[in-house]
Amino acid sequence: MSSRVEQSPSPQLRATPGAFPSPLPDPESTTSISTQLSLSQAVFERRAEYTRSYRTRVKVGTWNVAALSGTERDIGAWFVDGKGLSEDLSGFSLSDGEPRPAKPSNIETVRSQEDRHTNNASTTPGNDVALLPGGDEIGLYVLGLQEIVSISSAAEALRPYSDPHPARKWKRAVAEALPKGYQQVAEQQLIGLFMVIYASPSIAPTISSVSTTSVGTGVMGYMGNKGAVTARILLGETTRLVFVNCHLTAGTEKGSLERRNWDSAQILSRTKFDPIYNGGGVMEEFSEGIGDEDFAFWFGDLNYRLDSMPGEDVRRLLMLHTQKQYEADETSRRKIDSELSEQTSSVSTRNENSVDGSSDADRSLPSATSKPSDSTTSPTTTPNLDSIDPASDPTSLQTTLSSLLPHDQLHSQMRTEKAFHDGWREGHIDFLPTYKYDVGSVGVFDSSEKRRGPSWCDRILYRTRNDRLEYQEKVQGEQEIKRRDEEMRTRGIDDSAVEDEAVLFDYDPEADGAKDEYDPADDGSTDPEVVTTRSGAEDRLRLDYYTSHQRVLSSDHKPLDAVFTLTYDAVDSDLKLKIHQEVVRELDKAENEGRPVVTVVVDPSHDTDGSTESKIDSPGFEGVNFGEVRYDRPRSRNITVANTGRVPATVGFVDRSVERGQTGRVAPLWLKIEFDRASDNENANPNALREYTLQPGDAASVEFKVHVTDIQQVRRLNDSVENLEDVLVLRIQNGRDYFLPVRGTWLQSAFGRSLDKLIRIPEGGVRRLQHQRPSGHSHEDEGVKWSGPRELFRLTESIENLVERSIAEWGMKAETGRPPWEDVGWPFAMYTGEGKEREGLKQSVREALDTDSDFTILFPAETPSIHRLEALAETLLSFVASLEDGIITTEMWYELETGILERERGKKTLDAEEERTWILETLSSAPAHSVSFTFITFMLVRLAREIAPMNLTETETTPRVSKESSREPQSLGTHAAAPRVRRHEVDVAFAALFADAMIRFPVLAREKERKASESRRRAVVEVFLRADQEEHGI
Repeated sequence: MSSRVEQSPSPQLRATPGAFPSPLPDPESTTSISTQLSLSQAVFERRAEYTRSYRTRVKVGTWNVAALSGTERDIGAWFVDGKGLSEDLSGFSLSDGEPRPAKPSNIETVRSQEDRHTNNASTTPGNDVALLPGGDEIGLYVLGLQEIVSISSAAEALRPYSDPHPARKWKRAVAEALPKGYQQVAEQQLIGLFMVIYASPSIAPTISSVSTTSVGTGVMGYMGNKGAVTARILLGETTRLVFVNCHLTAGTEKGSLERRNWDSAQILSRTKFDPIYNGGGVMEEFSEGIGDEDFAFWFGDLNYRLDSMPGEDVRRLLMLHTQKQYEADETSRRKIDSELSEQTSSVSTRNENSVDGSSDADRSLPSATSKPSDSTTSPTTTPNLDSIDPASDPTSLQTTLSSLLPHDQLHSQMRTEKAFHDGWREGHIDFLPTYKYDVGSVGVFDSSEKRRGPSWCDRILYRTRNDRLEYQEKVQGEQEIKRRDEEMRTRGIDDSAVEDEAVLFDYDPEADGAKDEYDPADDGSTDPEVVTTRSGAEDRLRLDYYTSHQRVLSSDHKPLDAVFTLTYDAVDSDLKLKIHQEVVRELDKAENEGRPVVTVVVDPSHDTDGSTESKIDSPGFEGVNFGEVRYDRPRSRNITVANTGRVPATVGFVDRSVERGQTGRVAPLWLKIEFDRASDNENANPNALREYTLQPGDAASVEFKVHVTDIQQVRRLNDSVENLEDVLVLRIQNGRDYFLPVRGTWLQSAFGRSLDKLIRIPEGGVRRLQHQRPSGHSHEDEGVKWSGPRELFRLTESIENLVERSIAEWGMKAETGRPPWEDVGWPFAMYTGEGKEREGLKQSVREALDTDSDFTILFPAETPSIHRLEALAETLLSFVASLEDGIITTEMWYELETGILERERGKKTLDAEEERTWILETLSSAPAHSVSFTFITFMLVRLAREIAPMNLTETETTPRVSKESSREPQSLGTHAAAPRVRRHEVDVAFAALFADAMIRFPVLAREKERKASESRRRAVVEVFLRADQEEHGI
C-alpha cells in the first residue's frame, strides 16, 4: 500500500514554535478586520465542499538504546525497512494483515549474527527481508528514543539543558535510510529523550500548526532524566495528531509503580501546546493539551513490570522458547541450558515444599521444568504441529505469553483506572518481553548477577477522540447515578424504604460500573469506527501491525513499532480557493447593498503657486503626486470624495501606520489636509479626528498641500535619509478603508548644508547633484571647488550692486513718503513689497541659487530694484541661518568667547584693529568659514555706507537722483542731522541680525548669561562694521 495521495493540499506551514523548517520571523501580527473574519467563517461553513478523503500509513517506533554506541546503525533496518523480525518469537505470522514476502533460505543464522556483533555495523541479519510496511509505503514516520545519552549519572540527571549533539547522529541515520524527498517536520529532545517526525513528499506540505514541548518528571519531579517529549501536528487542516515519547520511573517496588502512575499524570496535566487557528480563521483562546487532539499515540519505555511472579521463573519459561533459536554448541544455547539446569532442582524443591503443590501464580503458568516436544518423540505419536492452534497448544509461546500478560502492571493499572484508563488502548501482545536482554543476543535474558525479570517495558498505546469521549460519558454517567443516590439519601429515606426498589436501589461504584462495556485495553482488532474530529471531519484509524524486532542486538531493549492506517479528510487547496472566490463574491454583493461606499478621484494636476512646471502626473501611479517639490515652496493637489452608495457615509482621515517609537498622525508633518466644509465634530476636542458625513450623491473636495519649511527635514531630504512618500488612510465608518498614496520628488537645495559641502558643489548649482551627495571635511582639499560658497558670494555681490541702484531709483521716481532705509535693519528686517509678491521673489532667488541661474532672468522685468534687493537680503539672512555648522561654528565661538571672558576678568582690552586681527586668526583654521565671514561683513559695511553715510556733503547725504529729475532730492529724515548716531544704529542692527544667523552657540539656562552672551556675539560682528567709522576718525 502506498502512502501517496491522489491530490495533496498545500497550505503554508504556520509559524509555531517547534516547527521544522524554521518559520520566517514574523513579525508583529495584526488583528483581522471583521470583513476578513466573516469571510473565513463563511468559507469554513462550506468545508465539506473542499475536503477530500485520503489514506496514509503512520509508523510509530520506540527504542531504549541504553546510551550504547553503534545503536544508530540499526535504525534504518528495523524502523524504516521493517527488518529484524523473528516470526518464531513474535507470533507475527499469526496476525498478518496482508501477504508479505517469504524469507529467503539464505538469511543469516542467529549464530552468525551474534558472532559478528560489533558496534561498527548493523546487527540485523544479513539477507533479511522486510516483513513490515516501510519505505515510501509510510506517510508519517514517528520515532521515539530513550537514553540517547546516559542518565545514570547525577551530572546528566541534573543537567538544566539538553545537549543537541547526540541527537544529530540519529537524525542523520534516519534521514539516510528514508526514501528521497521525506522531510523532517518536528523534533524535540529532553536530555536522553528524543523524538523526530518525518513526512513523505505528499504529506509534508499538508502539515501545519506544529508545536513541540517537553515535561520533566525526574529528580525533584521536574528534572529531565525522566519525563516525556511531545509533538502536536495538524494534518490536512482537519486532523490533530499528538505523539508522546516517554521514559517513566524504573524499578519493581510498589513505590516505583506508584511513581510511574504519577509520572504519566504529570505529563498529561503539564503538557501544553501553542494555540492554533481553527477552520474559521480565529486563533483559539487557550493552548491545547493532551486530550484535545483527534488521535493520540503514547509510546516509549513506560517501565511497567510483571507483578506477583518471581523474575527467575519468568526468565526460565521464556528461555525454554528462545533456546530453540540456537544450535546445541552455540555459546548462547549453552548459557541458557546451564541456567535452566541450575534452577530445575530449586524449582522442584520449592514445589515439594508448597502446601498444595503450587502457588496461585504457578497454577496460571506452564511448568517451568516441562519442555516443548523434542526430537525423541515417536513419529507415530508426534502431532502435526502445523494443524495445532498455538493458542490451544500448552507448550507454545503464545500460551506462555497469555499466562504472563494477566500479571502485566500496565494492564492492571488500566483495569483499575489508576493510569491510562481514559480511553487508551493497546494492540494485542504476541511478542516476547522487550526487556532485558544480554547485549548482542537474540534471546538470552539478563544473565548478569541481577538477573532482572523480563517485562514489556516498551509499549505503544493509542487513543481516538471517540475513546476519550466515551470514557468521559461513562464517568459522567457514574457521577450522575451517584449524585442521585446521595440526593435521595439526604432527603431522609431510611433503610426501611430500600425494599421498594422503585424508590431506591443500592449502588456500589466499585462493583457496579459497566466495565464490560468499556475495555481500556481493547486491541482494536475490529473494523475501525468513524471518528468525528474537532473540525467536523470523519476519520478512521486502524492498527495493522504491533511487534518487536527480536533480531536487533545492539541494546538490552528490543525495538518496538506499530503501523497504523489513517483515513482522514484533508483540504484540497484548489477546491478551497474556488469556494473562497465564490464566498467573496457573495459577501461583496451582500455588503455593497447595505454598507457605505465612496469613490475617491484624484483631480487633474494644477499648480496653485503659479509656476510653469511640466505636467506632474505619472503613468500607473494611483494617488496624489505633487511632482517636483522645492524648499519653502508650497504645492497643492485636490481630490474629490463622492458618496456613490445608497446610505450616508461618514469619512475622515485616521492615524496611519508609523514606525515603532513614532507618534501616530493623520498625515506627515510636511503635508496639510483641508476639507471644503466644517467637520461633524468641529467644536469637539481639537485633537479629535475630524469626520465628515456625505449624503448619497454628495461629494467633498479635499485639498492636499505639501510645504517643506523645517530645515532639519530639508537636511534629511538632501541626504536622502527621508523622502516625500506616504500612504494616508481614509476611514469610511462601517465600510472599507481607502488607502491613498501621496508622493513628491524632492529637488536638492543649497539651504541646510554645511560650508564644507557647499564649497564642493560645482558650477551649475546643487541641482547638478540631484542624485549625488556632496561630502567633504574641512581638513581635506579633495573635491573643493571654491574658497567660499558660491551662493554666498552671488548673494552678497548682488546686494551690494542693488542697494545703490535702489536708492537711486527711489529718487528718480520721486517717491513720496518715508524712505525704507530710514528703518533700522533694512533691507534685512523691514520690507516694502507685498507679502505674496515678496514670497514669489524669494522663491525665484532660491531657484536661481540651486540652479546657478542669473537672478535678473528669474525676476520679472517690472519688478522694482528695491523689491529685488529686499528679496535677496531676506534670502541671504535665511540662507546663513540655515547653514548646518554656521559661519562661526560652536567650537570657534567657544574659543572666541573664552578669550573675551579672560580679558573681561583681567580687565584687559584690545583696540579695534587688534580685536579684528584676533578674530580672523581664530577663524583661519577653517578657510571657508573665514572667507564667508569676510564676504558678509564686507557687504554689511558697503550697505551701511550707502544707507547711512558718514560725510555730510550733499552727494553723500542725499539719495542719488537722475539729472533729468526736476524734483528736489529726498531728505534722509531726522537722522541726516546726526549721521554718526544714525550709522551707529545701523551697525548695531546689522550686527544683531547677523550675529544670531552666523554664530552657532549653546543655549544657556540663565537669562543674565544669555543676555551677556548675546552682547558678546553682537560685538564680534560689530567690530568689523566700525572699521568704516575709524577711517573717518570716529
